[in-house]
Amino acid sequence: MKKSFNNDMVITPLSVFVIATYDENGVPNAMNAAWGTQCDYKNVTFFLSPHKTTDNLRLKKAFTLSFATPETLEISDYFGVESGHKVNKIEKAGVTVTKSEHVDAPVIDVFPLTLECEVVKMEESHDEIRVVGKCVNMLADESILNEKGKVDLGKLRPISFDSASNTYRVLGDVVGNAFRDGLKIKNK
Repeated sequence: MKKSFNNDMVITPLSVFVIATYDENGVPNAMNAAWGTQCDYKNVTFFLSPHKTTDNLRLKKAFTLSFATPETLEISDYFGVESGHKVNKIEKAGVTVTKSEHVDAPVIDVFPLTLECEVVKMEESHDEIRVVGKCVNMLADESILNEKGKVDLGKLRPISFDSASNTYRVLGDVVGNAFRDGLKIKNK
């Protein structure tokens, strides 16, 4: 038997992104965002409420997007519970940044996988801002690459936000082969 929850919903996985930007004085800022996804071969999209980050996105038209891992969980969560309007979160978290070579945004060095992105579109309505960014470069630590030089999610171990229980979960186990396992049924 199934239980009805009306309009409550769970969508999973919700990647835990850390979005990093510079403000008008070149001070780096970061925020934790889980309401986003890849929306094309080279684009990402996410939904935000107004923050210092959205101010910075309007100003600089650039950001980096890093993927939280179990090793960066505490820092990643901190970036979501503190306001960049009140404190320098990068400084307080004790992390270092490097200026991106491709966009006007900081790369937070502790994260093993980071996308460098240009803002393509910002759509604003009331308290919601939809941001679309184009990835112009991806930075990956060698420690998360497989033998073919590609990102290995089993080595990265990205975390996902579980909105049903307000917890973080690890992703990474391979359970099948895309565009192959379904061929068994198709070819019957």
